[in-house]
Amino acid sequence: MRGLKEEHAGVRIAHQRKLAGLTQRGLAARLPYSYSLLRQVEEGRKNASPDLVSAVARELRIDVTVLTGQPYVTELQQDRLAALIRPIREALDLYDLYDVSDLSHASDGRHASDGRHMSDRHDVSGRCAVSVPHDAGGTRAQHDARTPAELAAQADELCRMVRATQLSKAAHALPAFIAEVTAAAHRSRTTALWQTLGSAYRTAHDIATKLGFYDLATIALDRLGWAAERGSDPLLAAVRQYMRALTYFREGEHTIGLRLIDAGHRVLSRVDSAEQEARDTLVVRGQLHLGASVIAARAHDADAVGSHLREAASYARRTGEAERVYWLSFGPANVAVHEVSAQVEMRRYGKALEKSRDVRLPHGWPMSRRAHFYVDRARAEMETGHSDAALGSVVTARKLAPEQTRYHPGARETISGLVAQRRRTPDSLDNMAAWLCL
Repeated sequence: MRGLKEEHAGVRIAHQRKLAGLTQRGLAARLPYSYSLLRQVEEGRKNASPDLVSAVARELRIDVTVLTGQPYVTELQQDRLAALIRPIREALDLYDLYDVSDLSHASDGRHASDGRHMSDRHDVSGRCAVSVPHDAGGTRAQHDARTPAELAAQADELCRMVRATQLSKAAHALPAFIAEVTAAAHRSRTTALWQTLGSAYRTAHDIATKLGFYDLATIALDRLGWAAERGSDPLLAAVRQYMRALTYFREGEHTIGLRLIDAGHRVLSRVDSAEQEARDTLVVRGQLHLGASVIAARAHDADAVGSHLREAASYARRTGEAERVYWLSFGPANVAVHEVSAQVEMRRYGKALEKSRDVRLPHGWPMSRRAHFYVDRARAEMETGHSDAALGSVVTARKLAPEQTRYHPGARETISGLVAQRRRTPDSLDNMAAWLCL
């Protein structure tokens, strides 16, 4: 298979191990995994599970992305997504400037190559500073400042795009939108505008995470906390702690992740008593428990996993399906999906597969969540010897969310594992591996 030997995580683990001056036995002795498993992973005969990767990264004191190969620059360039990251990075960097109108190249995601220039202005009357496109003849387009309600509606639409896995479309629009809302928030300093800016930062985090730019995702979370503080929005602040916890989950830092979950609960404890039982508050509380369940699963704490899932289920019974509350997709379906994820993280693949068969995804559930579920199920199917079913699940994830699946390390490792398991790969598996550039 083209490039497979050079691409899989086991080869990267072997390379980094040698750089650290460790033998296979020496590294295995420091891990909660056997020498035999590590050897098979390095040789590509076993899949490198996320928990093994995070354990190796932690022991070698390197970032997980060094072992996963993220971001997948070649594929990003092929999909014309790599060029979208710098404008987002610049937009995040200008958070404390009143006049951010010089994000000229980022406005509406257009670049000089499409025949339009950008010109900038700052309205002397105090309106938002907005990058405004010229047409090809050089005439300035009219673009009045939008109302807070209109800005909030676009922030919501960007969140919807990401959940629909329209990553390219959202990434094109985001930098200019951040510039516009930043100017509006600094000018008016209203709770609503700070909340809208926080939502834009949330979208930046989600895009960066899905494309593998975790350093940028961390910056976006810092900006989210900054905006949430100015907007006096405890729910948004708690959502930020949830998202920070998942960052440490990826790195295998279970204790820190759970401490951040606790910090999120403490933020919610300061909500006005009248708001404690509000649906939005219950949704965020429930989602914090779901985050804790997968972090505890990575730590192989089955009792804690069960406790958090029960707490989340109790909130879900009260909220029902709440897909649009901070776009967390909380509800009974997400509890069921997280139970599958937790079983996978605890390497109880048979149990995960059994639980996955009982999952019923609601009509209209976000494509991003659907695709993530199928990637989890594929891993359980592969590990239990259901190779054809595993391939089918990854194919389903690709149909639902092609951009997300292409850059999902779990999907890539599952396909690599399937290729390694088979002496002769069917055309469908060959095609999927080629699409993932493996």
